[in-house]
Amino acid sequence: MSATDTVLAGLAGIRDWQQDCYRDLHRNPELSHQEFGTARKIADRLGGLGYQVHDGIGGTGVVGVLANGPGPTVLLRADMDALPVAEATGLDYASTVHSTDRDGHEVPVMHACGHDVHVTALLGAAQLLAEGTDEWHGTAVALFQPAEETADGARAMVDDGLADVLPAVDVALGQHVLPLPAGMVGTHAGPFLAAADSMRITVHGRGSHGSMPQSSVDPVVLAAMIVLRLQTVVSREVAPSEPAVLTVGSIQSGSKSNVIPDRAVLQLNIRTFSEQTRTTILDTVRRIVTAECEASGSPKDPEFELFDRFPLTDNDAETTTRVHDAFASFFGDKCWEMPQGAASEDFSEIPTALGVPYTYWGVGGVDPAAFRRAAEAGRVEQDIPVNHSPNFAPVIQPTLDTATQALVVAAMTWLTPAG
Repeated sequence: MSATDTVLAGLAGIRDWQQDCYRDLHRNPELSHQEFGTARKIADRLGGLGYQVHDGIGGTGVVGVLANGPGPTVLLRADMDALPVAEATGLDYASTVHSTDRDGHEVPVMHACGHDVHVTALLGAAQLLAEGTDEWHGTAVALFQPAEETADGARAMVDDGLADVLPAVDVALGQHVLPLPAGMVGTHAGPFLAAADSMRITVHGRGSHGSMPQSSVDPVVLAAMIVLRLQTVVSREVAPSEPAVLTVGSIQSGSKSNVIPDRAVLQLNIRTFSEQTRTTILDTVRRIVTAECEASGSPKDPEFELFDRFPLTDNDAETTTRVHDAFASFFGDKCWEMPQGAASEDFSEIPTALGVPYTYWGVGGVDPAAFRRAAEAGRVEQDIPVNHSPNFAPVIQPTLDTATQALVVAAMTWLTPAG
């Protein structure tokens, strides 16, 4: 039996508490930068396992360090935050939590992206590594990050002195549960998840009575023209071989049918896989908006605000190959090479700041039989809830087992076997 197999032999013994932990986290989600209860539970468990615990990093971030002799240092990361979504799964452990968001609004809260899976799996992997120290040498780092959903949690930990509490890290590893058959794991070398930029644009008009449009500069019409022109950015300004997405997700203007307002606010989301394309699209948006404002006789220049900016997840090829080979050996035909995805993550901020290679992979969370039925009917898009859906609910098993195994298998690829 290999050292990895020996460490994983303890999985059956932790399965019950992991499942209870997952249900508890799912029932008690916390918004970005508000993960105080989650962080406390994590810190207590890591401390009980013998990890040196550092908490409050970047607000609510928690790091556990388990030094076990000379050897490589492997960092494993999970994100903790939930979303302002009203759960509709009907599960007996569904969230009914409401909280106040950063804008002061009361909102429903749900783990609609699977971060409760990530936390539970990493806690399980941390315990298995702690109980299996006779099988490996090196240092295991379990990092629990706040505020992934707002794209600033990883950076907050880095800026708050994360490197000061870590030994020299050799590799960083992370994962995400996805709407794919549970039991599956997927890797991708190179650019994997998109860089994302949200942009808030304010365009200015001149207000008037609805019966006297000649006295106005109508920002509603101006916003409509901008939206139509923005549809040409990807199709006419970006090479067909370069994937990119531009979405206008919000337009807000006016409050009454017979009043022409004096401004409109648009919110855009842009996703790209190269810095050149990212720059091209952002510059093109500014050019189009400015030109449309001038054409409409806007009395003031438009205003642009970038927010919720996610970095590109660009998996190191050598690291990814090493993890993929280990997964293929352990999981067999349940390991596959994933395509690129337009979703985004801020995980890479951490290894980039530490100057170490990284890879980030996917694990399935959908009941395999349900996924198969949907696939056979050609209804995967319609019948399988995706991340951020109010109906997103990974099946507990084999999702937790697979996610825990993946972290241990990947970590043990670096940690030096004892003997």
